[in-house]
Amino acid sequence: TDLFDLLTIIAEYLVEHAARLMYNCRVRRLPVVEADGRLVGIISRADVLAAFDRTDEEIRDDVGQVISREFGPDPSQFTVTVQSGVVTLQGSPETAALGRGIVHEIRHVPGVVAVRDRLSYPPDQAAGG
Repeated sequence: TDLFDLLTIIAEYLVEHAARLMYNCRVRRLPVVEADGRLVGIISRADVLAAFDRTDEEIRDDVGQVISREFGPDPSQFTVTVQSGVVTLQGSPETAALGRGIVHEIRHVPGVVAVRDRLSYPPDQAAGG
């Protein structure tokens, strides 16, 4: 398998998946293929951004609502910055499970390309555990 085969996206996937793949792999375009591997098009960074068509401020506001609505903590205990759809989350959740849950939900906010987890977890609860 060559690199080209690895960096494709199946046509049925959501645009959020394409955006994350493009961001994580640092590519500007992805070939779009059918499930059988047949090429059907190319998606570019501009295509992805046009599909979201949301400002960083709108995304930041939605992230704050997710934090307060879904998890109850005061959203002011977290610092949320958004740049080009990439959310950076800082703060100290009460538990690692709460922090992971918040990060997971933020990934599903429309317009979010990626989430940088910069949370400070309690010493006895590493982020992975």
